[in-house]
Amino acid sequence: MSDPAPQPVDRQLPTDEARELISLVRDIARHEIAPKASVEEDAGRFPREVFTLLSNSGLLGLPYDAEHGGGDQPYEVYLQVLEELATARLTVGLGASVHTLASYALAAHGSKEQRAEFLPGMLGGGQLGAYALSEPSSGSDAASLRTRAVRDGDDWVITGTKAWITHGGVADFYTVMARTGGEGARGITAFLVPGDAEGLTAAPPEKKMGLKGSPTAQLHLDGVRVPDARRVGEEGQGFAIALSALDGGRLGIAACAVGVAQAALDQAVAYAAQRRQFGRPVADFQGLRFLLADMATRIEAGRALYLSAARLRDAGRPFTKQAAMAKLHCTDAAMSVTVDAVQVLGGSGYTADFPAERYLREAKVLQIVEGTNQIQRMVIARQLVGPETR
Repeated sequence: MSDPAPQPVDRQLPTDEARELISLVRDIARHEIAPKASVEEDAGRFPREVFTLLSNSGLLGLPYDAEHGGGDQPYEVYLQVLEELATARLTVGLGASVHTLASYALAAHGSKEQRAEFLPGMLGGGQLGAYALSEPSSGSDAASLRTRAVRDGDDWVITGTKAWITHGGVADFYTVMARTGGEGARGITAFLVPGDAEGLTAAPPEKKMGLKGSPTAQLHLDGVRVPDARRVGEEGQGFAIALSALDGGRLGIAACAVGVAQAALDQAVAYAAQRRQFGRPVADFQGLRFLLADMATRIEAGRALYLSAARLRDAGRPFTKQAAMAKLHCTDAAMSVTVDAVQVLGGSGYTADFPAERYLREAKVLQIVEGTNQIQRMVIARQLVGPETR
């Protein structure tokens, strides 16, 4: 059975331009993304042509300056675009979020010359990015990364292995964090590495329980040479850049989680309205009605939480705690809602004839990526009571 058409969410948008933007995204989602989502996810097919369409439509650089091809949109609007895309297909919503994350270092910390040279292609020139921080032995403990960059004249030579890289093997550029100094966070520097660099290879994509259309792979850097002109920020500033990027990236994951949960709720409501038992629609039974009400409430609460954090970011105020809260709540809510959606469909929900089981499998990864939800709790607690004593 094909995926249900997403039910339009009643959005409070700040401008007429934003409303037109959401209308465009919904049109693309309805006609270009949703109809092929289930078939392509089952086949593990990455929809590169969709990302080209999004780039050509000005949707891959929304929160960045128009001067270099961005959309000049506030995060409040950008995140709602991600939610719409993820409702149609998480591979696309998550991919757009990862691209924004990968572009952040250069957009926020690059020199004027770097931004002029590289950003137009990244934000509106059809390029697709990836963010390379994690390694096989450093996931949550990202500051212990071992990939090393050694200065050689006007170049840097980078050697190491990155892990769990979304778009690994298909990206046009990678924002790579590598060690240029001593141990710890202060020895890390950010680099912009082209996807076709000599010595850069990707392992076969991981075989995952969900999100099969989005390639996740290890990235091997074997003496990859990049000029110093591709170093982003100062030496030793890379980890601070990475953490700053992740604050915004966590909001992207939160929005995608709400999108998946919304898709699951849409499926459950549609099924409950047409499925009949004991001579009437199952939506008439109070137990199921209460279940749907709880699902809808979790989604609305998550949407309000990520938008509140986004508005703080747009106002230039600190939002680290709120970003962690949004990522934590929204992804936990997505897991709960998708489990309940399968329950609403009963035996049918456990089959691949309906997308409910896919939503459940996809929701799980959102509790893990860009900082596990255990890490989010640590971030929130540190903001409340300070760092742990040693």
